Amino acid sequence: MIIKVLLTIIFLVVMIGVGVYTRKQASSVEGFVLGGRAVGPWLTAFAFGTSYFSAVVFVGYAGQFGWKYGMSSTWIGIGNAVIGSLLAWILLGRRTKLMTQHIESRTMPDFFGTRFNDQGLRVVASVIAFVFLIPYTAGVYKGISTLFEMGFGIPYEYCVIIMAILTAVYVILGGYKATAMNDFIQGIIMLFGIVAVILAVLHAQGGLTAAVEKLAALPSDADPAVNGGFASWFGPDPSGLLGVVILTSLGTMGLPQMVGKFYSITDESAIKRGTIISTIFAFVVAGGCYFLGGFGRLYEPVVANGKIAFDSIVPAMLVTLPDILIALVVLLVLSASMSTLASLVLTSSSTMTLDLIYRDKKSLPGEVEDGSIDDIVAEKIERRKVVVMRVLIMFFIAISLLIALNPPTFIAQLMGISWGALAGAFLAPFMLGLYWRGVTTASVWACFAWGVGLTVANMLLGNPINPINCGAIAMVGGFPVVWIVSLITRKMPKEKVDCIFECYK
Repeated sequence: MIIKVLLTIIFLVVMIGVGVYTRKQASSVEGFVLGGRAVGPWLTAFAFGTSYFSAVVFVGYAGQFGWKYGMSSTWIGIGNAVIGSLLAWILLGRRTKLMTQHIESRTMPDFFGTRFNDQGLRVVASVIAFVFLIPYTAGVYKGISTLFEMGFGIPYEYCVIIMAILTAVYVILGGYKATAMNDFIQGIIMLFGIVAVILAVLHAQGGLTAAVEKLAALPSDADPAVNGGFASWFGPDPSGLLGVVILTSLGTMGLPQMVGKFYSITDESAIKRGTIISTIFAFVVAGGCYFLGGFGRLYEPVVANGKIAFDSIVPAMLVTLPDILIALVVLLVLSASMSTLASLVLTSSSTMTLDLIYRDKKSLPGEVEDGSIDDIVAEKIERRKVVVMRVLIMFFIAISLLIALNPPTFIAQLMGISWGALAGAFLAPFMLGLYWRGVTTASVWACFAWGVGLTVANMLLGNPINPINCGAIAMVGGFPVVWIVSLITRKMPKEKVDCIFECYK
């Protein structure tokens, strides 16, 4: 216990120390939200990866899907690396950096409002982002607190509150730069931690070969007379597995807190290096998490009200490890979760401040702005925006904390609802808006209605479609919605579109 407490205290002191160190760079809106658009490839790549993978993945998804699909759940991690990291950087990295800088966009809702010349889109997108980031944040709290309770014996409620306070402190102090620097430190812990934990768990089962043989001997849930499904290449339910791969991999390209990382990177050469770093990070961390979760059936989970508590599977695997490794696991999940929490609260607060409360009139490059304000007044407004963002960080954390103290469902379902609505609404119009001049304003409205409408309707009807599969359908379905509506609705003025796409020449 002394080792666990000591390591955790050191970790938390470093996190807060980074916040104090970077506080001077967070005095302006550009510095607080985007790190001055001068964050290097290593920090950006690790910030992308650590925001992507949190306790939601390590505890919730790895446990639930490892139980359902066995070793084949490793494909989820591979999909996360290839689609969610490599493809996301290739498709979005350069174009997002250039266009958002060209049109002076600081947030994803701001992008929609300026790119499609409709400030109503900006307002609605900011509301969607704020509302649906909350269940995801609650899921992160729940995952980290479940493991913390196992490692330290501290009641769940206290864990949730402590994590909320500590995350708020360093984000409020240092903004995005503090988050990125802490993400780098946390990412290194995650890389070493996941490798050490996998080796320890396999060693406890007698090695990789013995563990796979034990898994192959287990009967299938669908047909108890059939063995071996959990040790096969594609598992007992390949179609269900594909839905999870789509949701967790494609979704990153439509999430404000993930896409925002491309806004802040320094230049195009940094994007190339960041692509490689982020992909390797995802292969190790995501692949390792799901590979580990695939052996969950070799352990005894908690059963509550006749149902398996999926969020207890990974903690049950780890509770038998030596104290020093449990301390490492706690730091691993703490690292992953605090980085994700920091990214979520910063995204939400900046969106509410810049796109709802202080919604400045935007002009495209080359256009003349109506009127101007004194530099001293402008500086005061900038500082006021930063103060408002810091207040909203506390507000956002408080709301998600209330949900986390009484979570309505498993972590995986919380994430499915959040990612389904957000990426279902944002993914298609954002990606196509970077490439295709023909995307219309009406098609963006239609996709917002599609993504949010499908997710909410499914939830209100009692989830007739599994939230995970529903989220995947919302994301993929957004592309034909935007394409079809764009073909039959009024196009944006050609001169405005040409001005926006000047940045790629």
